Amino acid sequence: MILKNFIDGQYLANASGKTFDVINPASGELAYRVEVADEKIRTAAIASSQQGFAVWSEMTGIERNRILLKAVELLRQRNDELAEIEVIDTGKPWQEASVVDVVTGADSIEYFAALALSIEGSQQDLGGDFYYTRREALGICAGIGAWNYPLQIACWKAAPALACGNSMIFKPSEETPHGALKLAEIFIEAGVPAGVFNVVQGDGEVGAWLTNHSDIEKVSFTGEVGTGKKVMAAAASNLKDVTMELGGKSPLIIFSDADIDEAVSAAMLGNFYTQGEVCTNCTRVFVQKDIYPKFIEQLKQRTEKNIIAGDPMDPETNFGALISKSHKQLVLSYIEKGTQEGAFLLTGGQEIQPKGFENGNFVAPTIFTECTDDMTIVKEEIFGPVMSVLVFESEDEVIKRANNTEFGLAAGVFTNDIRRAHRVVKQMKAGICWINAYGASPAEMPVGGYKLSGIGRENGSSTINQYTQIKSVYVGMQTLESPF
Repeated sequence: MILKNFIDGQYLANASGKTFDVINPASGELAYRVEVADEKIRTAAIASSQQGFAVWSEMTGIERNRILLKAVELLRQRNDELAEIEVIDTGKPWQEASVVDVVTGADSIEYFAALALSIEGSQQDLGGDFYYTRREALGICAGIGAWNYPLQIACWKAAPALACGNSMIFKPSEETPHGALKLAEIFIEAGVPAGVFNVVQGDGEVGAWLTNHSDIEKVSFTGEVGTGKKVMAAAASNLKDVTMELGGKSPLIIFSDADIDEAVSAAMLGNFYTQGEVCTNCTRVFVQKDIYPKFIEQLKQRTEKNIIAGDPMDPETNFGALISKSHKQLVLSYIEKGTQEGAFLLTGGQEIQPKGFENGNFVAPTIFTECTDDMTIVKEEIFGPVMSVLVFESEDEVIKRANNTEFGLAAGVFTNDIRRAHRVVKQMKAGICWINAYGASPAEMPVGGYKLSGIGRENGSSTINQYTQIKSVYVGMQTLESPF
């Protein structure tokens, strides 16, 4: 199977004939091929997006609302079909994809469809004269997705952009390109005009074209910090707006009065869900000294007993494959470095080969104890199933250590002292914080990071401001006074 780019409401063949391979991470086998967005595709995408914007931006909020809600209905009807595509592309378990990926993407579109009805300006009297403001769409927006939640990310970026009347050219990761094409099909079927959501395929070269193009008004990027810096530098060429959701090395702080069962659940969820390939993962788990032995005992037991790796499409499987062989080797190299630097390997640490999937990219859920703050595995984002457990004694100490990172995406606190919970969260230098919970990101809640973890926010009502611009209109109701 060869997939094409989706331009102006239909699939369009490129002129070069150039393609790239997409590998199933679980089997190691070729899944399909995809045509690269060459000059023909790029030119058509810009022209189509301009035309789509001209039509879509003139529609009322209620018209856009109705169409987007139809897309939501179609997404939910096709949940299982789309979830299977996500499993094949990402290697994550069906158990996850069937209840998270499509569901949360549809939720975001539904949420912003509702907000499309309420985009409004303001008015103020100036003693006879007055002014009013209009919130207007930006124009063509670019979305650049990541490979861990491909369909969800495409929805998260398209939802506010389209709700506000913009058009979007979306480039999915070259490792997980299929879901965005299905979203484009659904938008057309729902009644979104051709050209409003185009999908271009390729690697960083195509992404660079998007970020540098003078006709694109905004770039929303999800990925790692190094690439994010390049995106921002390119966007500066014509002062594009940017939203960036980047990496993290998030802390989970567990105080001695916490519910240990729930704290262990959070630590496992925040390290092993989606086989550790989640930017908000709490890969630094700080446990207060009093409960450390009991916490470690339960953590080891549950990790070794409850995690099932294997066929991602098997509903019993809850632990999938890493995205690629190169990423598997990167994760294994971090594990080796952890051992070399003196961390104690509590469990895991090796490649695994589930029956029938011996060529897949599986790495066992891995836990290090006896970690120190200066270790590589504690400082750098690994993006795999590798947990570092650290001991602390006092509240002031752990706050300082938790914040001692160049990242600031997320943080979690487990305690039954509500005053302490809010006191600690207030001091966390992170854009997303959870109290006695971890990982939940409903469409209503803004997500994004501090420091090197990003700029701007996705989801939540404030996102509307990032996909519109304000026009001020001064209305002279009195005779104009002039010295000339």
